Amino acid sequence: MKNNNDQKIDNGLRLVHPTKVTDKKPEHRHSDDEEEHDHDNHDDHDHDSEVTPDKPQWLEHWNLLIALFILTVLLIMEYGFKITLPKTIAFVINATAYLLAGWNVLRMAFRKAKRGDIFNEFVLMSVATIGAFAIGEYEEGVAVMVFYTIGEWFQDAAVRRAKASIKALLDIRPDEVAVVRNGNTQVIDPKEVQLGETIQIKPGEKVALDGELVAEKASFNTAALTGESRPDTKYKGEQVLAGMINLNTVSEVKVTALFKDSKLSKILEMVQDATARKSQTQLFISRFAKVYTPIVFFLALAVVVVPYFFVDNYIFNDWLYRGLVFLVISCPCALVVSIPLGYFGGIGLASKNGILFKGGNFLDVMTKVDTVVMDKTGTLTKGVFKVQKVVANGMDEKELVKLTAALEKNSTHPVGKAVVDYAGDTIGNTTATNVEEIAGHGLKGTIEGKEILAGNLKLMKKYNISYPPEIESLVDTVVVTAVSNKYGGYITIADEIKEDAATAIEEMHKLNIRTVMLSGDKQAVVDNIAKKLSIDEAYGDLLPEDKVSRVQKIKAEGRHIAFVGDGVNDAPVVALADAGIAMGGLGSDATIETADVVIQNDQPSKIVSAIKIGKITRSIVWQNIILAMVVKLIVLILGAGGVANLWEAVIADVGVALLAILNAVRIQKIKL
Repeated sequence: MKNNNDQKIDNGLRLVHPTKVTDKKPEHRHSDDEEEHDHDNHDDHDHDSEVTPDKPQWLEHWNLLIALFILTVLLIMEYGFKITLPKTIAFVINATAYLLAGWNVLRMAFRKAKRGDIFNEFVLMSVATIGAFAIGEYEEGVAVMVFYTIGEWFQDAAVRRAKASIKALLDIRPDEVAVVRNGNTQVIDPKEVQLGETIQIKPGEKVALDGELVAEKASFNTAALTGESRPDTKYKGEQVLAGMINLNTVSEVKVTALFKDSKLSKILEMVQDATARKSQTQLFISRFAKVYTPIVFFLALAVVVVPYFFVDNYIFNDWLYRGLVFLVISCPCALVVSIPLGYFGGIGLASKNGILFKGGNFLDVMTKVDTVVMDKTGTLTKGVFKVQKVVANGMDEKELVKLTAALEKNSTHPVGKAVVDYAGDTIGNTTATNVEEIAGHGLKGTIEGKEILAGNLKLMKKYNISYPPEIESLVDTVVVTAVSNKYGGYITIADEIKEDAATAIEEMHKLNIRTVMLSGDKQAVVDNIAKKLSIDEAYGDLLPEDKVSRVQKIKAEGRHIAFVGDGVNDAPVVALADAGIAMGGLGSDATIETADVVIQNDQPSKIVSAIKIGKITRSIVWQNIILAMVVKLIVLILGAGGVANLWEAVIADVGVALLAILNAVRIQKIKL
């Protein structure tokens, strides 16, 4: 996630998610090694082959299934019916099954050995199985290769499911714009629009390019760019930025900046700068395998060679067989299978709880988080305007709401809509006549023979209507109403705090996690929200670069940070944090793409769930590691002593893998 072309490699899971929203779809590129199902000491455990919806996975593995069938028939003949085939025939049949199951493994072993890389699982498995054939243990050699390849199949299936869910999420970004040419509207790529052309934006659509408003006025949701909760009404000639969302009517914008020069593009450049400073997580298995694999190679060699100098009746084939047993059981296949599946289990549990992890390594990262930094609008608040308070003067509150709502019914402004929604059925048949909109001020009309004014304080000043001075200090959006040229009261409207926000902060504090809120909104608004939620620190009036600076300061203190946001302005900070978390339900596409974790239902309490899932997953993964290593150590000792044979080594390895897989599956059934 570090730049457009970087790939996250973790636990056998490689996920591609570009940070640039300029491309229509994330390209699925493969190097030559990737096409060959490449593994580099388990640090590059690639599973990128594609399966079409019409082609079942088992058809891709027809060769493995045939090999398994041949092996099963041979074993039934030998142990069930005591039928022994001539050695030549047995060799040919087993060799056929062996090549069907292990051709890709042999090919990768050869390619890696040619590059000087001999300490990897491919070479290890190839040496062990070819050695088994060399001493006449054909079925055992085939069994080792078949079961190893089946383990790879398990991984492939898990990786594909994980990648499919992520790709579906990342393909939601807009990639088209309606441009007016010669009186006709054409839908084209935003990169093809020229300066001075006019684009058309329907209600609910995102503005694709920076420009000037052509229509008389339009209302836009700017939270994705500025973090401000208040909808912004633009008038003819005013600047409209890419990333804003048109709220009401079809609007036209004259383009003043090319796609690459838009404010949105500049923010995305900041994302790239931030990601360059973020180091990749190295997982245990990749570090362990680089040390472990060479050691077991030389130990297996020692099992074969060293006894020559100490044993009187040295039989090469016997000690070679013991060395092969040592190689098979020491192969980290169980770890290679179980560890990724453990993380996939954690990813599955997270998905059930509305959380998407873009890689298993971020489950580990979440276990280390000691500071959660959050945006306000859309993260802790709903990003939807609601009436907060009604204060009447000389009349009943219901009457104030009824009169104000009846007048605001004639407005398309989101603030007016919030009042109308709050009034509900209380409006009844009350209607306003002679309605006049005073631009930038509010509305004027007649209701039941009374002149009604409803709008901001500028409207009151325009008509010389006195009002209580304390209204000036209110931090929320205010609709002030006057009846017959007399102050009648006011209604405050604000973004509503999410129901579970307080619970989320409380749970974080129980986990000894420091909470910080960063917002582009007014400091007074931010302080008010922070006080209500008991947030440790809160900073307002911040530009995107200010948020980056704040996070950098916290990181400099040695803190492990998770940043939670939903706007495009949050994307640079999301990328800079140890774990970037995006609110995916209503969040911006750029933030979703940049984030490491996506909360799909926008609930702040899921932040705590993500941390808990990380800890559960890490615990089970380490259970699998300890189980695999203990069993392997026991069978290694038995194999070197001549007690365990290749069959027992294979069964032990496969058995450990199976137990680990079942343990990993258990993760998904855990209730938080």
